[in-house]
Amino acid sequence: MARALDEARRAERRGEVPVGAVVVAGGTIIARAHNQTLRAKDPTAHAEILALRRAARRLGSSRLTDAEIYVTLEPCAMCVGAMIQARIASLTFGCRDPKAGAVVSLYELTRDRRLNHRFPFHEGVLAQECSRLLSGFFRARRAETRGAREAR
Repeated sequence: MARALDEARRAERRGEVPVGAVVVAGGTIIARAHNQTLRAKDPTAHAEILALRRAARRLGSSRLTDAEIYVTLEPCAMCVGAMIQARIASLTFGCRDPKAGAVVSLYELTRDRRLNHRFPFHEGVLAQECSRLLSGFFRARRAETRGAREAR
């Protein structure tokens, strides 16, 4: 999770929402990524999606059955859907996302028996650090917006 936090900080430095993801297979990091939706002008360029793509390319397979993914923020429905399609082994995430989380907050997609793959998850790893990074980012964004409005 510490490496995922490093990725999240990279996103923040680039003006992106600070979310990072790392994919591990066989005890080795095989892919890492951070949010790049603004830079890439791509709504699907979430850290999880980019990390899964890189892991699949590295392993030469769309099936990541032995891979574990670590993410700083609870994944959204799109990202959990990609994890299901990739058949990941497990997910670990830092803090919950009450507005878009699809693991425990809004939906419980990882447990939905109607889907063709389910996987275990662990939450709360370095949760305070993950949450603090996101909160600080959005606090600064709100202050910038407020300042711009007041300047008009």
